[in-house]
Amino acid sequence: MDGKTLARIGAVAFVAVAITASVIELSRKDEVTEIRTVSRPHGGDPEPLRATLRHCRDMGEAASRDTTCLKAWAENRNRFLGAASPEAR
Repeated sequence: MDGKTLARIGAVAFVAVAITASVIELSRKDEVTEIRTVSRPHGGDPEPLRATLRHCRDMGEAASRDTTCLKAWAENRNRFLGAASPEAR
């Protein structure tokens, strides 16, 4: 078998695979995905630290220079790591 015939057979096989894949993809039905969103209560945030942390998150890079955000992060870190708060000492 010469090189031309082998190249033609390879090209025909490639086209056949491409057409088959296209037909399979086009005949596939789309799956309907249900999107659920969690809504927050409209009464505000019952925990002021959480509201402060959200505000700092939304501030972006400027929050790294804001003293309120630095204090809130320190308090959250202490609460997370189980360190005693300054009031409890």
